[in-house]
Amino acid sequence: MATAQGTQPRVKGQQHWLAPYFVIWYGVPYMAYDLYAMYLSHYYRFQVKGHEDYKRHSLSTVNSFVRKEFLLVLHHIVIVVCFYPFFRKDQGDFFVGCLFLTELSTPFVSMGKILIQLSLQDCRLHKANGGMVLLTFFACRIALFPYMYWMYGRHYGIPLYGVPFHLSLAANLGNSCILAPQVYWFVLLCRKGFRLYQRSRCRGDAPAPARAAATAAAVTDNTKGE
Repeated sequence: MATAQGTQPRVKGQQHWLAPYFVIWYGVPYMAYDLYAMYLSHYYRFQVKGHEDYKRHSLSTVNSFVRKEFLLVLHHIVIVVCFYPFFRKDQGDFFVGCLFLTELSTPFVSMGKILIQLSLQDCRLHKANGGMVLLTFFACRIALFPYMYWMYGRHYGIPLYGVPFHLSLAANLGNSCILAPQVYWFVLLCRKGFRLYQRSRCRGDAPAPARAAATAAAVTDNTKGE
């Protein structure tokens, strides 16, 4: 937020000291760690299920992870390439600052998973957290892109609808590659939230034994989904 605000007067050429330092010393290591953590989660999940190929780490297990989580892997690689100062020629710190905001939804997503693991998916905190997940995910991962286009257009005196034609094809394709998985994941989040809402209504109308069974089923389903 500080980077985006500090570079707002000149959205393209203005530089902010925090952008390169944050990317090099935090962003790149974090993305590498996150990919490694996701691979380990994938590996041990399949190992627990008894898959023969997952008795030890191998190129086969890595390849399976990449194929199964291709969008996530691509997302991490594209983010690093777009953010790294060398590839963007030390320009666009404002947009880098805006894209930092995409991680604002991550704490709420993690909190939702923690509450499910603690069997607290029926509490008010879980419902409020679910609302925050949808709100922050939409605002910081989807609506953020029209906002950046609007800011670019305002800087150059171009209407919003004319900004894509003013940018290079590579810039538009890069934004599309980042935005596309965000839209896909947001749709998945909405579907999951709708399913949980339906289950909560069914449990509320059902007798006590049926509610207990439905709760157990929901926990099992969410554990499998993770």
